[in-house]
Amino acid sequence: MPRQREYAKAGVDYTKIEPFKHAMVETGKKTLSFPNRRGVFINKDVLHAHGAVFEHIGDDAPIWCQTQEGLGCKNWIAEWMYQNAGTERTYYEYIGVDAALMAVNDLIAQGAMPVVYTDEVAAGDSEWFEDEKRNRDLAQGFYEVCHDTGMALPAGESPALRYLIKSEPPVLSAPSLSGCVTGIITPRTRLITGRDLQAGDHIIGVTSSGLHANGISLVIKRALTLKDSFLTKLANGNTLGEEALIPTRSYVALFEALWEAGIQVHALLPGTGSGVSKIAFDTRPFTYRVHTWVKVPPLFRFMQELGVSLEDCVTTFNWGVGYYIFAPEKEVRNILTVGTRAGYELVNIGVVEDGKRQVIFEPEDITLPPPGE
Repeated sequence: MPRQREYAKAGVDYTKIEPFKHAMVETGKKTLSFPNRRGVFINKDVLHAHGAVFEHIGDDAPIWCQTQEGLGCKNWIAEWMYQNAGTERTYYEYIGVDAALMAVNDLIAQGAMPVVYTDEVAAGDSEWFEDEKRNRDLAQGFYEVCHDTGMALPAGESPALRYLIKSEPPVLSAPSLSGCVTGIITPRTRLITGRDLQAGDHIIGVTSSGLHANGISLVIKRALTLKDSFLTKLANGNTLGEEALIPTRSYVALFEALWEAGIQVHALLPGTGSGVSKIAFDTRPFTYRVHTWVKVPPLFRFMQELGVSLEDCVTTFNWGVGYYIFAPEKEVRNILTVGTRAGYELVNIGVVEDGKRQVIFEPEDITLPPPGE
């Protein structure tokens, strides 16, 4: 096979990549029945093909929704810890969860429930795929998130892109992770467009598990200036790396419970990029008055201690809220009750008012412009 050997010299060695592909395929096969509870069935006869074939079986005509999203730089921290922490832990069981939930948590803002996820793990070299322990951990992370959210992983992609992807030192190699999630909206009345948002709506914050996967580049930049870098101890006893790698929280079970209870919601917003200022996501002239807040995760306060300004912190990190629910006042009590029973911490944090488009963040005595301004 001289052509394959020559290709390997060019940076793509399938003998090193194929075991990873097989491991992911075997993991994916274990997830195929997970979306059945939503009436979606994967065709198991075409798993050899370059794609996923699935169908919805039921009397209703659902609305389909898709979201494409990447993880960003979070797994760079996992690679740093794997190289330097001295524990041989890869943290990739968390990274699989993070990568999938970045797309899933965006998807459910439309009222959709996830049913199919296809992933891409693109590395800068073939050698990255050879680490069996890391591969098993990543596959386990994907399996767990598929099991918990009710979706299948029937297809994916794992290229070695030598001429495109190069990790920033001191990390030797770190892939780019991304994926596409397909969701189902059924009945069709569960579609949420956000156009029902209005003055008088209450803003309910659902707590995050920590950093999730936004603001990572800023954390990396600051960590590399410290003597112990990601091994720096925080006040709660965790290292900076451990705190940063706490996996993203899934909000699927929360909204599935709200829909089953028939609760009316006007808009949903994942607490991702742009931090607290993202609350002013709607382009209409609304003022979002936030009068109450949740406990701020220790990593964010540590960023302040390192000299990151308050405004930069609250417009970069989720600051403790991973999801926002905008709903009429009459539904607030029901949302808090159902959400708590589903295992989440929810706080009625504010109200929508007519006025200039901005966020008045009273807990920190700061007014924030809309994202991007």
